[in-house]
Amino acid sequence: MNDIFPLRRLGAEFLATAFLLAAILGSGIMAERLAGGNVAVALLGNTFATIFALYFLIEIFGPMSGAHMNPAVSLLMTWRGELDRKLLCGYLVAQVAGAILGAWLANAMFDLPVWQLAAKARTGMGQWLAEAVATAGLLLVVLKAPAQKVAACVAAYIGAAFWFTSSTSFANPAVTIGRMFSDTFSGIAPQDAPAFIAAQGAGILLAVLFDRMLPRNAGV
Repeated sequence: MNDIFPLRRLGAEFLATAFLLAAILGSGIMAERLAGGNVAVALLGNTFATIFALYFLIEIFGPMSGAHMNPAVSLLMTWRGELDRKLLCGYLVAQVAGAILGAWLANAMFDLPVWQLAAKARTGMGQWLAEAVATAGLLLVVLKAPAQKVAACVAAYIGAAFWFTSSTSFANPAVTIGRMFSDTFSGIAPQDAPAFIAAQGAGILLAVLFDRMLPRNAGV
């Protein structure tokens, strides 16, 4: 049973991440098709779908695997001793594999070629800074939100960050990799992804710094 339990946790993490990418990319495709060229309306539809997906995925998969769905979260939880180091590599693989599968699933659901690479350019100092800010903010929400409100707080933060960051807040290396495989509204060109992931890494370091500076609990 001890050998099976970690596999179930990794399976939950894989499935949750796949659903997250299907929601992000699928809603982006649907929103773009229905918005009639209005990018603001398309982004609004994409935002709401992502908020709802994050909330129910964290609520459902949280008790199973923690519902990290994000290598940045898993790395931070490992650093804090809340995720066994032996599971970290498995979590990262499950998240990236789930993200790619979710992208392929979104493509297939909308009758697009399953295998494709995004051409949408996302680059520049402003967007890299936005990804560092978005990632650091997300991790602080994960660390500081009351346990019973994590799902709502994470969903609300990402929904807000879609609009207050120039990058539309990927804040997740696995999501960044998954979005490379869908040449649609929410995609990112492969050549632009490494800089986004590096910026997200900077966001992790910022979150660690802020976590050390801030009290663990409001009453401290």
